[in-house]
Amino acid sequence: MSDSLWRIAAVTRHNAILRLRDPGPFLTYLVMPMVVMLALQPIYQRAIPGGTTQIATGMLVIFSVLALSIVGTATLTERSWHTWDRLRATRASTTELLLGKALPVYAVLLLQQSILLLYGITVLGVRPSGACWLIAVAIAAWGATLLAIGAALAAVVRSHGELSAISDISALVLTTLGGAFIPTTMFPHWLQAVAPVSPGYWGLTMLQAALRGDVPGTLAPAVILLLVGAAAAAFACWRLARGWGRATML
Repeated sequence: MSDSLWRIAAVTRHNAILRLRDPGPFLTYLVMPMVVMLALQPIYQRAIPGGTTQIATGMLVIFSVLALSIVGTATLTERSWHTWDRLRATRASTTELLLGKALPVYAVLLLQQSILLLYGITVLGVRPSGACWLIAVAIAAWGATLLAIGAALAAVVRSHGELSAISDISALVLTTLGGAFIPTTMFPHWLQAVAPVSPGYWGLTMLQAALRGDVPGTLAPAVILLLVGAAAAAFACWRLARGWGRATML
């Protein structure tokens, strides 16, 4: 057990250094939503009841999903550098390698969401009535789900171009379908029926419920998201363990 923790800590330390040396993507997905929130807040306030909460949580969900590229890059870079096979040749298991790579990125996702939420509260005027622990649970569950989906995506794509295209298109489609731009209650009936297919729907529902202080409304989507995340994480471990994460890049 101690040897396993030591190996995870070593991989985590290495990947934390890599993230600190390349802060560009993190800053991009942090500054851009701040600008969009501030610019669109007056329109949302006039057009949608609870418009401030909608724009704050909607942009948080959109840009945290766009940050999937950060998650995928953490694994895909090892393949483009031809170092993934070397890592797999060590005593560290695939699960240990993924955990070591995931923890620094998870910290980045939690930091991004926390800063954006704090920005919405202090600058936009969002007034949360929920307890801090409930909001923390929502952020932690959403970040964990994104982390697992990003790892699964990195195990499938073969180039950074594919990763960028899939993550960007999927992010916009899934978050739009989930109600990040406008509430799903304003969708056509057929689109309302499809919306729950998107993880973004449950992420947005969970965050807004946490801000309202709705415990059941927060925990139920959190369980659904964690189940999705567990399935994605299991797929990523299985695929990489079978050698499909080899360093060869097409």
